[in-house]
Amino acid sequence: MSVDTPLRTAPARAVRKAAGRRRPLRGLWARILIALLVVVEVYPLLWMFLTSVKSNNDYLDHSTWSLPTHWEWGNYAEAWTTGHIGLYLRNSLLAVVPSLALVLLMGAAAGFALQIMVWKGRSLTLLVFLAGVMVPSQMILLPLFTVYFRTGLSGTLWPLILTYTGTGLPLTVFMMATYYKSVPRELFEAATIDGAGILRMFWTISLPMVRNAILTVGLVQFFFIWNDLLVALTFTNSQDLRTVQVGLLNFTGDFGATQYGPLFAAICLNVFGTLAIYLFLNQKVMKGLTGGAVKG
Repeated sequence: MSVDTPLRTAPARAVRKAAGRRRPLRGLWARILIALLVVVEVYPLLWMFLTSVKSNNDYLDHSTWSLPTHWEWGNYAEAWTTGHIGLYLRNSLLAVVPSLALVLLMGAAAGFALQIMVWKGRSLTLLVFLAGVMVPSQMILLPLFTVYFRTGLSGTLWPLILTYTGTGLPLTVFMMATYYKSVPRELFEAATIDGAGILRMFWTISLPMVRNAILTVGLVQFFFIWNDLLVALTFTNSQDLRTVQVGLLNFTGDFGATQYGPLFAAICLNVFGTLAIYLFLNQKVMKGLTGGAVKG
């Protein structure tokens, strides 16, 4: 036995030594991959920022990868005044905030009714909402434009608010119904025994339980609505109603010429603003994404 034991353990020791040598290599490749991903994500943002502080001559006469010869911080002021980026941001907020509030409120209420309440035909109703996800937005623009024109809503931001609300509800209802599966039904049964009504259960029990899910869905819908170009381009018929995406598409400086420095400055204000919102709410979003994955 004393002779056989070293012979038996020698292969195991060799395997452990080989595995120990492979671990640093795996860690090195992982670090290289992470570094490449960081470069891919950060470098476009850095290039966009450097372009925003270039003069128009730097942009046209030098390579697009070159550093600015003079840091033109006045591009941001020009983007705010001459480029009217402040007006476009205000219009975007006036269109996004009411739309997002309506989508979240009605989506959470519909998800509660479809998942928690028991009534005949709720499965078919959920399928009807899912069918709305499959409808391309391009198909509904012309009928909606006709309806808004005949009802006198053209020339206001109401077409944007109504369209964003209608197109955002199907996905929101489906996601909220999924998240409500993780809420224990015993809570609602106990609340029913205590005499709580439907509205009280919805406001005081269900909403606090799915607040991370509401935040996640709200952030997803916010980016969908904020980055929309097609709907805003179709229903905004004047400069005073342009959202930030339409404003960037038609961004011009003095005498109608494109000023690339102020243009990229306006893009930076848009991109870094939304990026800051996402980074601030990142942890809540991760909790919301995993909240509906497992039924509690």
